[in-house]
Amino acid sequence: MKSKFFYLVEIQYLGFRYHGWAIQPEVNTVQRMVERTLRYVLDGAKFKVLITGRTDALVSANQSYFELFLDDPIEIDSFLVKFNENLPADIRALSIEEVGKEFNVINDPKTKEYTYLFSYGQKNHPFAAPYMCCLLGELDIELMKQGAKLLEGEHDFINFAYKPKEDTVTRRSIDSAEIVANDMMTASFFPEKSYVFKVRGKGFMRHQVRIMMGCLINLGRGDITLEEMQALIDAKEHNPVTYVAPASGLMLNAVSFK
Repeated sequence: MKSKFFYLVEIQYLGFRYHGWAIQPEVNTVQRMVERTLRYVLDGAKFKVLITGRTDALVSANQSYFELFLDDPIEIDSFLVKFNENLPADIRALSIEEVGKEFNVINDPKTKEYTYLFSYGQKNHPFAAPYMCCLLGELDIELMKQGAKLLEGEHDFINFAYKPKEDTVTRRSIDSAEIVANDMMTASFFPEKSYVFKVRGKGFMRHQVRIMMGCLINLGRGDITLEEMQALIDAKEHNPVTYVAPASGLMLNAVSFK
């Protein structure tokens, strides 16, 4: 499809009932619902969409973007209203703007911030399940905070890669990583105390944030030491982290462009 018009659409969605963003056979995905709605709103006109970053099953997005490629222009204000009217309740379009053909929704993001919401101790109210991971037992939160800071900077994250291929770029830079008390999301059915792992960087490998969180959970449980976590980050030996934290606590929180 040779497109003449390019639009950047900002969206957010709750991922709990979806098998990730990308279309897959015989399962419901966010892209499937977005494209189904676009076919109706655009009255059958040809289009193409590209997302700034795919999310996995159960993972949500507070802020994400997709680029919409069209042969003909649209009136963006009326499109946004109609698009939202026909999207399911757990997907919302926040804005739309026209961009130039040189814009690249995949390569142009400057930073992405992911958050991982979690609690520990007693089992949570079931209503909290779409938003937060509940870890039974005790965790040393202060030690986990120290571990999160070790992730900052440029490292070879080969031990935090999920089934890397020969061409997988494992050297990545983390702008910031921290664990703080949760004040970003509240609900009457949330536990009294909960926490959020915030990590920001230009790009992440598949499952990388969940694997980093898995390593921090192992640290908090006493399964590894701070020195052993440092060794994993230094990647002097290939000893991959095998525990991938559950998906439902993860959210693509924010995306900023160059």
